[in-house]
Amino acid sequence: MTDDTQLSTLANGVRVLSIALPHLQTASVSVFVRAGSGHESRALNGIGHVIEHMVFKGTDSRDARRFNLDAERLGAEVNAHTDKDHTAFHMRGLGPHAPQFVRLLADLVRHATFPEAELSREREVLLHEFTEDEDDPMSSAFKLFDAACFGKHPLAQPVIGTRRNIERFSRADLVSHQQRLYTGANLVVAAAGAVAHNTVLREAEACFGSMAPGAPNLLSAPAWLGGVRARSQAGSSQSHLVLGFPVPALQADDPVAPVAAALLGEGMSSPLMDQLREQRGLVYYAACSADVIDSAGQFVIEASTSPAQAAECLGALAALLREQAEQISADDLARAKNQIQVRRLRGLEKPGRRLEEAALDLLVLGRLRPRQEGLDRMQAVSAEQVRSAFAAMLGAGAALALSGRVVRGSADRAEGMLGDAGLLRPAP
Repeated sequence: MTDDTQLSTLANGVRVLSIALPHLQTASVSVFVRAGSGHESRALNGIGHVIEHMVFKGTDSRDARRFNLDAERLGAEVNAHTDKDHTAFHMRGLGPHAPQFVRLLADLVRHATFPEAELSREREVLLHEFTEDEDDPMSSAFKLFDAACFGKHPLAQPVIGTRRNIERFSRADLVSHQQRLYTGANLVVAAAGAVAHNTVLREAEACFGSMAPGAPNLLSAPAWLGGVRARSQAGSSQSHLVLGFPVPALQADDPVAPVAAALLGEGMSSPLMDQLREQRGLVYYAACSADVIDSAGQFVIEASTSPAQAAECLGALAALLREQAEQISADDLARAKNQIQVRRLRGLEKPGRRLEEAALDLLVLGRLRPRQEGLDRMQAVSAEQVRSAFAAMLGAGAALALSGRVVRGSADRAEGMLGDAGLLRPAP
């Protein structure tokens, strides 16, 4: 532990984490659950996202309006999100109210009643959200990309689920799924800001101490598939592409992939932005990231371009990747490391981000990674390590998704280009 961070574990496995930030007058309190779309069968895909919505619709002691009133009369902000490997519920308000935030969040997580009438109404809201997500070409590209990466593995499933599932989930489905996955071994109660650890711990023990211990919700590691997938969408004037490769999962605690991503695509002077936007005018927007989660990692390049320039854009990306697999610029490596360091230090100023990183460390790694250790390991990454990482990624084979305005034959042409560049795995 660092001087500002304290961790306790209840008898049933619930971890209680606090990060004291005495310069703040506010407190952020969150409950993280190791349960996401990756823990869902195909028949249950999207149920975690429905549960995230429905816990706010009533508990044993409060209806939806009363919960909102109890939170808002404290001036608190309430939010939640579902991801592939976890779900989280958040409150932020004044520091002295942190114990009440723990109690309110516990009421959601442990005592939601999922009223039938509310489920019928919220189902319509969820279907509107699904339609909006389905109409978003970049969101479609990422869904296609995940499917190209992992095939039928649960981590390829969209967090939002399928229309058919949303339409048919019953109250009994929600109750059963939550009872199975929301257990002590899969829960972190976390607070940051103007908080005292003993106060948070006392409330967490009272609210979560009787929870069933359970066993960790483990995710199997998906095999990497690769290949090209495309979907044309009416009304879109741009072509959107997502290109990626496998990198080690969070369990590997490997600093090389984030350095490689920053080197290739962070900032206007990065090869990605300099070559594609500044030198060749192929894109307005492009980005690169290493998305590292429980049991899987993806090196992701996303870009939006005109249909007429899509092939040229893909060719330029392939060339850039080949260049990095052959030689790493010392200037680019130094830039990337400094950008990561500044980003990490800025992240320390954001309580919510610190809580999420710490909670996922506990849920997936079983420990908290010291901040300085992470920075030191990142600074120690060599040019040869980054070059080797690019070479390994390219050798594993690319996954590519195309969406938006996709002209006929684009997928076949893209497959041919990537194959000619040696970036596709040969068909079995």
